[in-house]
Amino acid sequence: MPRSAILLAVTAAALLAACSSDEQTADITKLSDLKSFFGPQYRITDIPKSGINPKAMAGQKLPDGITIDPAACGDFVKTPQVPSDAKGNMTAVTAEGDGNRFITIALETNEPLPVVEPSDECKKITFSGNGITGTVQTVPTPQIDGAKTLGVHRSVNIERDGKTQTGELYSYRAYFGKYQVMVTANPVLAPDKPVAPVDTKRAEDLLVAAVAAIRGKNS
Repeated sequence: MPRSAILLAVTAAALLAACSSDEQTADITKLSDLKSFFGPQYRITDIPKSGINPKAMAGQKLPDGITIDPAACGDFVKTPQVPSDAKGNMTAVTAEGDGNRFITIALETNEPLPVVEPSDECKKITFSGNGITGTVQTVPTPQIDGAKTLGVHRSVNIERDGKTQTGELYSYRAYFGKYQVMVTANPVLAPDKPVAPVDTKRAEDLLVAAVAAIRGKNS
């Protein structure tokens, strides 16, 4: 066997062994360790392990009559976070403080979930209609060994009673084997207070820490 073929085989075997090891030691209940990731100014909620409820994770559907540009990217805008037939378990930790809300969800499914990654044409999408305008675009994500990561920023403006209401949400995901970690971050609106910027660095670090916690490794 040529030396290049031997090196390729050894590398592939090493990668498979690493993935297998991750799946054997991964434990989504370790997500609760993230409570120490936040300071005392955060209000933490720990959601115990339970069966996956795809309906609760379907995401927000855009109203009818919305125009999407590019038109071919409509599926990416409407794609649910988890397929409706997904089976397995999930757990979550939420944290609210400093004007931000972070929700971290860990999934363990019977089979690996598909990675819904936009084409180059769909990395920035706009939509409008019925008093609503907004964008969906990919954002940089931290690199995690043995995992595929994806980041998306969604923003929406709604015209209502002569006023414009604005909302935004950052979503970061890491896929590895039968596991997926999702971190969402958005500002918390409070009366008579300016809207705080989303701490995207904390959200990115949270994704890395969550994957490390589930794998039983130090981030």
